[in-house]
Amino acid sequence: MRITVVADGREVVVEARGEEAAASGRVWVARDGVEAALGWERKDYGWCREEACVPVGAVAGVEKGEWVDLVGFAGVLGRPVAVAEGVVAVGVSAGERADGLVGEVAPDFELADVQGKSHRLSDLRGRKVALVFWASWCGCRYDLAAWQAQHAALAPHGFAVVSVALDRRPADAAPWITEALAEGDPHTALIDADGHVTDLYDVLNVPTVVWIDADGKVARPQDTQFATDLFREMSGIDSSAALSALKRWVTQDESGLTPDETRRATRRTTPERQRARTEAALALWLHRQGRDDEAAAHFAEAEELAPEDVTIWRGSMPLLGVDPMGDAYFSRRDAMVKAGIPVYRPLEDWHNA
Repeated sequence: MRITVVADGREVVVEARGEEAAASGRVWVARDGVEAALGWERKDYGWCREEACVPVGAVAGVEKGEWVDLVGFAGVLGRPVAVAEGVVAVGVSAGERADGLVGEVAPDFELADVQGKSHRLSDLRGRKVALVFWASWCGCRYDLAAWQAQHAALAPHGFAVVSVALDRRPADAAPWITEALAEGDPHTALIDADGHVTDLYDVLNVPTVVWIDADGKVARPQDTQFATDLFREMSGIDSSAALSALKRWVTQDESGLTPDETRRATRRTTPERQRARTEAALALWLHRQGRDDEAAAHFAEAEELAPEDVTIWRGSMPLLGVDPMGDAYFSRRDAMVKAGIPVYRPLEDWHNA
């Protein structure tokens, strides 16, 4: 039989043995399938990927000749797994995600715009960048034109906005992008349809903004910032303060944080959130295959694992036929507040998160 492995932004079909998952909790796949799906190569002394190696002894219980238990192998690597019939999603470990976000350079990525053209964050090296996460299912969609205005006003000072829509269906974000970019020199507006960059930057809700300096280093980590005051009554956040700080950083190179303070303020993901994101990735795959009941179950599992991750449960509402602006959203939002879980996470309030 053949199964699909969803991992590292790719889908790979591999050979598997019939006695998979449901009863045993194991998914036996051909050795070359593990190599193709996860990028690890079997050598005489163990499994290796680039300079990292896992010795033979560490994988003794997950190998049988030419077959490898994919679930067990992922566990050895510390990577979360979610399984449904015919498909396995393999996520990224919390440690790997955290190390990437506090590294010397902001995590690079490649995403497509509305026209399908690919862009890399690193293409803008040499300019200061405001990486703005938003979604069509959030009122912050109305801010996109204001971010475009900031891009145009501060571009002469070596600044650029890169907006990233969290919509899993690009068509949902497209009209808002088209309208916001209708005039002037447009900013780079991308769509994170698979949630890869959302995971990469540990985005829990929108709008989230990350400042990245001309050398590609994070100057201000995940911060709730609005570009207008349309929703100030709900959020309690003053957009003018954030925009003044942005202008000061762009024109005077004052981010308000030292490098050490930036590292300390950077939110690091948790094993539970990485498990949740893996469940959500599986749910998204199932939804795209028309397996909506299964998708809903895995989205629910993801929400239970990480109720603080609004991008998962609110972002899944349009896919499940639920109004993300309706009563269901406000009911869940109220439940978060009652549980003491922050809905918005402005940086100055990070110690309460």
